Amino acid sequence: MQLIDLSSPVDATFWEPDPVTHVTMSPREGALHMAESMREHFGVDFDVDVLPDGEFLNNDTFTLTVHTGTHIDAPAHYGTRASYRDGGPRTIDQLPLDWFHRPAFVLDLTKAGTGAVGADRLAEELDRIGYAPAPMDIALLNTGADRHLGTPAYFSDFAGLDGSAVHFLLDLGVRVIGTDAFSLDAPFPYILRTYQETGDRSVLWPAHFAGRDREYCQIERLANLDTLPRPYGFTVSCFPVKLARAGAGWSRAVALLED
Repeated sequence: MQLIDLSSPVDATFWEPDPVTHVTMSPREGALHMAESMREHFGVDFDVDVLPDGEFLNNDTFTLTVHTGTHIDAPAHYGTRASYRDGGPRTIDQLPLDWFHRPAFVLDLTKAGTGAVGADRLAEELDRIGYAPAPMDIALLNTGADRHLGTPAYFSDFAGLDGSAVHFLLDLGVRVIGTDAFSLDAPFPYILRTYQETGDRSVLWPAHFAGRDREYCQIERLANLDTLPRPYGFTVSCFPVKLARAGAGWSRAVALLED
């Protein structure tokens, strides 16, 4: 079994619209923290210098949004309305696990340029690779955006999907769509300029707003899709972290290929 990491890191040195902070607690600081906690909560005094090297365990504190690094958007991320079910859209901890360990296929959009790709382009690419998706397959979009990871260009130079492309994949039975870009929609500047030029509200984040009427998930900020040795015939495992009542959850996405 070959395993290919499809995840981008959470890295506080990267440029991010919502900056990541990373605070490290050293093993010595961990020992002192443990002793202080034992004294405060349990009334136990402990001399940390009896520990080997006077150290205990290190720790790391990250402050970040759930949309930093490779993550899965739950239906609750798209809004409060869910026309397809009673009770509102589901959060990331409520989704079925079997959505996130499935056969997958990857479509090459590296020549699409910045903007929004339509259904015709996806249909052409499926025809080119000779694949007919099965219901519940995971669809992956290789836009080449991960080459800009860690820079401002990562958030402004990539190809997203328009509404027709999202519905095309959902009509095939896909319930999880992944991209190596910052967003499944086109970049924010592109969307806003297009709306200002046309006045057409349908260009405003159609991939996300489609989720108000059709239940599906997006995996955003994948990586290494260009290293997949074939466009289909592999499985993707991308279970989201179980964050209670959250609209998204981080994922370590991995492709599994049988030898």
